[in-house]
Amino acid sequence: MQNNNQQPWWKNSVVYQIYPRSFQDSNGDGIGDLQGIIDRLDYLEELGIDAIWLSPVCKSPQDDNGYDISDYMDIDPMFGSIKDMENLIARANEHNIKIILDLVLNHSSDEHSWFVEAKKSKDNRYHDYYVWRDGVKGELPNDMKACFGGSCWEWVEELGQYYFHQFSVKQPDLNWDNPKVREEIYNMINWWMDKGVGGFRLDVIDQIAKEPDLKITNNGPKLHDYIREMSRETFQKGDLITVGEAWGSTPSLAKLYSNPDNSEFSMVFQFEHIGLDQEEGKEKWDLAPLDFIKLKKVLSKWQVALHGYGWNSLFWNNHDLPRIVSRWGNDKEYRVESAKMLATVLHCMQGTPYIYQGEELGMTNVKYQVDEYRDIETLNIYEERTQKGYAKEEIMKSIYAKGRDNARTPMQWDSTDNAGFTKGEPWLKVNPNYTEINAELALKDDNSIFNYYKKLIALRKQYPVIIDGKFELLLEEDPNIFAYTRTLEDTELLVICNFYGETIGCTIPEQYKKDKELILCNYKQSAEEQVLQPYEARIYLIK
Repeated sequence: MQNNNQQPWWKNSVVYQIYPRSFQDSNGDGIGDLQGIIDRLDYLEELGIDAIWLSPVCKSPQDDNGYDISDYMDIDPMFGSIKDMENLIARANEHNIKIILDLVLNHSSDEHSWFVEAKKSKDNRYHDYYVWRDGVKGELPNDMKACFGGSCWEWVEELGQYYFHQFSVKQPDLNWDNPKVREEIYNMINWWMDKGVGGFRLDVIDQIAKEPDLKITNNGPKLHDYIREMSRETFQKGDLITVGEAWGSTPSLAKLYSNPDNSEFSMVFQFEHIGLDQEEGKEKWDLAPLDFIKLKKVLSKWQVALHGYGWNSLFWNNHDLPRIVSRWGNDKEYRVESAKMLATVLHCMQGTPYIYQGEELGMTNVKYQVDEYRDIETLNIYEERTQKGYAKEEIMKSIYAKGRDNARTPMQWDSTDNAGFTKGEPWLKVNPNYTEINAELALKDDNSIFNYYKKLIALRKQYPVIIDGKFELLLEEDPNIFAYTRTLEDTELLVICNFYGETIGCTIPEQYKKDKELILCNYKQSAEEQVLQPYEARIYLIK
């Protein structure tokens, strides 16, 4: 079997995302920290992952969970220190794991020293680091709205100017048209590269080239010029994995972002599949049944479009999304089977898979009282919809399904108090099912979701067809089955998954009824070939 030594390392890799606040607390303050991550590296090496993506750990007032950075070259004290980060990078390398930092380059915190200076005077050298417009109080430059509500413009009385913010009022947008800003950012990135980080995830990177006067936020005309310049000045000097968050991405744009010539990023996060269970044209809180046929077509579109031209990132979960086993699986009687099935669908596609902490355990969504939630978005939507007259039951149903705290409950390590996450009072309530769903139990069970993920990760290392094979969707209009092939030279994989909880007949296309070897199944005993059990997943090697 050919080896993939010529491939960029991240093509063979699996990335594990950690939300540091909720992963492992080492000092009893109820908040996860860098030392806690170091203490769990053995577990991550056992799983087989190659890199850890850390949600933001840079110094921050935490107005937006660390996505409001006040010092790009320091660690927030709640997580530890620069020395702790250096230790994490070194210790992770001993486990053959690289560290990916989450950088927010579209905006800073209003408590960043640049913005503190920028507000002092129009003549201050840092003033033009941000986006300002002259004006009159009460007469906004235009009617643009911020993502977190309200206007994009905030008045500063002493300057007689408005500053621009696409997110919170405490997150002023950086002015990428200023070459000094870009130089500062590149110097900071190179500083982190010298520390030994293995890559970067770039938050809302498609919004750095905004043109507020034209009401353009994402995909501005200079976007790819800026990204290519950044790549030349930083990323291309190392052997890194880089992934840009681009909500507005299309396959054609993704080909630019992830061009194999290495001129921009390794890959992008795109989110087209994530909105398929909400009412069209409405908010994520407006729930609708998953359009399964469309899900298949969307994922297939990205697989086919980027093959040979770019690179996919593969994910069901992250820190902003609900738990996939509760969302599109069955988190009760078929929790284990459906979690394994969903993993199979994703991990056999072309791209780099991302596992969000606890996904490998089949951690589930939660149903809390509203005052037990901590996420500002959740609390805001509760107030907003209450004022609009929505029934409380309807609001809570949406929060149970889509609230971000579903992903942020503490990691479930064992059945001791607070799931082994902390000896103190956890910052967010632990999911009460931790006594049945935890890492300690999973490691002891050969048939656990954790051990199934290990097998999927191992298959990725074993079969080059999973890395480079051509994707073809089968049974496109079937209302229950997600099936596809991956083909590379004389090697072919067939993946067949029952996406739902009923036993169904499975009509395998005639050409795949020849000799084949079942190399992985999520049931101990697979059914007869033409029948799929609830949430059954099979991977065949076609001979």
